[in-house]
Amino acid sequence: MKHSSIAAFILVLVCVFLPSCEKDDSSFSDYDFSKYTLRSQQGDDDEIVTLPDTIFLDLAWNVEQVTVTGDAGDSVSITAVGGNLTVSSTTQRFLQLIVSGTCDDGSLLVYSDRPWGLVLNGLELTNEDGPAINNQCGRALYVTVADDTENTLIDGYEYADAPVNALGAAIDQKGTLFSEGQIYFRGTGTLNVEGNYKNAIASDDYIIIEEQGPTMNINSSGTNGIKVNDGMTILGGVLDIFVTSDGGRGIKNDARMTISGGETTITTTGDCSIEILDGIADTTSCAGIKCDSIFTMTAGLLNITSTGDGGKGINGSQDIVFSGGQLIVRTLGDNDVAKPKGVKSDTGIIVSGGMFDVKVSKSWACDNGSDSDNIAGMLTIIGEPNIIEFEKKWVSLSYE
Repeated sequence: MKHSSIAAFILVLVCVFLPSCEKDDSSFSDYDFSKYTLRSQQGDDDEIVTLPDTIFLDLAWNVEQVTVTGDAGDSVSITAVGGNLTVSSTTQRFLQLIVSGTCDDGSLLVYSDRPWGLVLNGLELTNEDGPAINNQCGRALYVTVADDTENTLIDGYEYADAPVNALGAAIDQKGTLFSEGQIYFRGTGTLNVEGNYKNAIASDDYIIIEEQGPTMNINSSGTNGIKVNDGMTILGGVLDIFVTSDGGRGIKNDARMTISGGETTITTTGDCSIEILDGIADTTSCAGIKCDSIFTMTAGLLNITSTGDGGKGINGSQDIVFSGGQLIVRTLGDNDVAKPKGVKSDTGIIVSGGMFDVKVSKSWACDNGSDSDNIAGMLTIIGEPNIIEFEKKWVSLSYE
């Protein structure tokens, strides 16, 4: 971004957070924080929080060096070894890091006592032996992908030994972009994330993609495109996930999954992963989405394609509830090792609105865990769809 744009950027920030910027001497890019919102928990009503006292730090990578501008005071310490930057914050103010530039072998590691914000403002960051960005704060991380910017994060195929924290314990390194706390994605720029080791994006808490969400292109040759422990909500944005590993998942969610907007496309190409444990074969199939709780979709577009043996579109351990939007699932793989399914739930599949279109080349389009040998017994239909087509390999319902 040109220097003139950067100068314009800080003018916006100063106008929004004038009390917090009076002590800062840095210049920033032109992201509008006028709609800044914090949330306390997933699913709660929005909690509007006034941020009168914010620290802004501008971090600019240049090949293997990083330049930092901004007045952090004594509450934020910064160390840089080559392109590897560590930020430790004990401030009670809101820490906002704005990052840009290019680095072929670097990383950003952040320790913070409070929720903090990260603005990706034209960043190309590769870490050859670990995560590109690692948030060791167990509180919220607000990731803003600045408008009209493209940002790329890439991790290594193998990770070096993890750094240790203040208690002497090795920190977690679970993906190219990893956070101990929840992650909120916002902004209308583009974020490309390549996961080579395990996960492209991972959170030990939950993930929310906001209504004004970015375009996110995720490619993973590791375990998952996105791995989240405590739930995921997609409200908007464009999410494109491509996973090539055997047994890989586009989204692996250990809790509730909610889609109520946006455009999500997931493709998996790997076959089953087979691991021998105590002489017994443990088989893991690919899945566009693996959800270990309730899956709910009310709006938006979800398009899933799985081409490998035994691949699944949506694989849920509890109810899959579809009441709106467009769901398109295609599983094209063979059933040599495992049975491919379009939409699979261990408890129930309930459809009451939108467009629900699922087709498989082998096995069943839908499977609700029942013993039914009739496709009509594999899902619950509420209301009267305008279009209804049932076959073992194809279910097409439309209320539109």
